[in-house]
Amino acid sequence: MGAFPEGLGRPELAELYYYMRLTRSLEERLVNLKRQMKIAGGVYRSLGQEADTIGSAYALDRSQGDVVCPMIRNLGAILVQGASVTDILRQNLGKASAPSRGREQSFHYADLDRGFIGHIANLGDMIPVMAGVALSFRMRKQPRVVLVYSGDGMMSTGAFHEGLNFAAVQRLPLVVVCENNGYAYSTPGHLQTRVKSLHHKAAAYGIPGVVADGNDVIAVHQVTREAVARARRGDGVTLIELLTYRRTGHAEHDNQAYVPADEVQAWEKKDPIAQFVERGVANGWFAAAEIAETDRRIAAELDAAIEKVEAEPDVPVEYALGDVYRA
Repeated sequence: MGAFPEGLGRPELAELYYYMRLTRSLEERLVNLKRQMKIAGGVYRSLGQEADTIGSAYALDRSQGDVVCPMIRNLGAILVQGASVTDILRQNLGKASAPSRGREQSFHYADLDRGFIGHIANLGDMIPVMAGVALSFRMRKQPRVVLVYSGDGMMSTGAFHEGLNFAAVQRLPLVVVCENNGYAYSTPGHLQTRVKSLHHKAAAYGIPGVVADGNDVIAVHQVTREAVARARRGDGVTLIELLTYRRTGHAEHDNQAYVPADEVQAWEKKDPIAQFVERGVANGWFAAAEIAETDRRIAAELDAAIEKVEAEPDVPVEYALGDVYRA
């Protein structure tokens, strides 16, 4: 049997697989619901990026009250934080029972009890917002850490740099994870920045910048765990660049025509879930039969959740103005 990775035993490795597979399977179900015209909003898949989200979010400590702010491809992060599959389905299907009561589909909502804050469409703006959250933790002398995600394109926005500079100067307990997946919507990285390695931008703010293979969930977990520990000690911000790839279009409406077919095929061979299973079975961390049982459990969980949520009432028209105007 191969040695277990530092800080991870058999139960933790099983959870890493569970959350990666749950993320992919749930997104596959959402795509099917979208194609059945049951979802009016966008569906943004993380196919090929599951390891970077799960490995990083899993490094947070929920018992300490750590908080995460996802982007559109970080559904897995809020699952790790305890978001329920039924609530995510309710959001996407616009049900009256959804956390946002049908006002915003996808997972643009917050659950402070579970430790996640919903993102907004202007993605770069979440860096200064989450820097403010981290500042509030420090002012209250709470040993809590904030993790916020960024894309490569998001790193070219002014708000990103203003927020990162403020967080660096204030030595805030913030971890910024940049998912470098090759494209900012349809714009390849070399057409939106001259910097070859995005973690090098950290030097401009006097903070550490590290890079890891975003398709290796264990490598992601290790670098993020170190950054979280550093933040909790009071040593400030870390910028993490995770090298990965978006194997689908920006959303279901994007046919990805701007991407060379052989590029996608090359990254399919680096699939993060397949790599993790192969490595885990080879090292004796788990058996193939355990993986198959987890897959069956997830399929049953999703079947039950979809049946339940589809039967729930849709949003009444009058909900649109509720909680908007106050007497």
